[in-house]
Amino acid sequence: MTTWTAFPYAEQHAFDAAGVRTQWAVLHRGDQEPLPTDPRVLEAWVLYHRGEFQAAAQAGDALGATGAVVANKARLIYADYLEVGEKARLDLFMDVAKRCEALAAHTPTCANLHYLHGYALGRYSQGVSVAKALAKGMGAKVKAAFETTLALQPEHADAYIALAAFHAEVIDKVGPLIGQLTYGAKRETALTLFAEGLTRIPQAAIALTEYAKGLLMLDGDARLAEAQRLYEEAASVPPMDAMEHLGVARVLAELSA
Repeated sequence: MTTWTAFPYAEQHAFDAAGVRTQWAVLHRGDQEPLPTDPRVLEAWVLYHRGEFQAAAQAGDALGATGAVVANKARLIYADYLEVGEKARLDLFMDVAKRCEALAAHTPTCANLHYLHGYALGRYSQGVSVAKALAKGMGAKVKAAFETTLALQPEHADAYIALAAFHAEVIDKVGPLIGQLTYGAKRETALTLFAEGLTRIPQAAIALTEYAKGLLMLDGDARLAEAQRLYEEAASVPPMDAMEHLGVARVLAELSA
């Protein structure tokens, strides 16, 4: 197995099982993942929150279905933020999309398997061209995955943000008329979904960044000042764990570019 690029700030997020258990509600306010009852699954999440993504994926895989969410979330965050090879990134996204689609078919009530399926397929689509992905029918799968997530878990803030971003990106790529008629994408729906998500996680750097991008896709330069303010707010968020650290680091890099 190829060795993944290491998260370079692991010492800043030195979690143990007790710490993750204590802070679980805050760490998982976005995805609403239930606190594991199996200590082995909790240990896999400890690795994830530290930023030991490859070890978390391996630990989750070793536990079968009970470790599927942590294993595949570790793969996605690693691919999204740390993998430098474009083909490797896309391969990881598609691998997770296929894994989670199959797992969700067997465990249809697990909200996060649907969410991770949509997340992975959405990132893959961005990598190969959103327009091409929409033409191949991937858009409908992404939308359905996030909508299913919210039907199963109405407090899933990350899914609100992801579904809002889907609406915004479709409108940006194909226009409001085709976006609505073909994909059911609407500007008003995107803004409502962003609001729902941010009500639940108002200080999440990744959510603030997605909202800023969404405003620019929907309204262009008219929202530039607001988007800039959101980017700056995101950059000032103290990260709780490795994933949030990577999100803040990306915002800072974009602001300094």
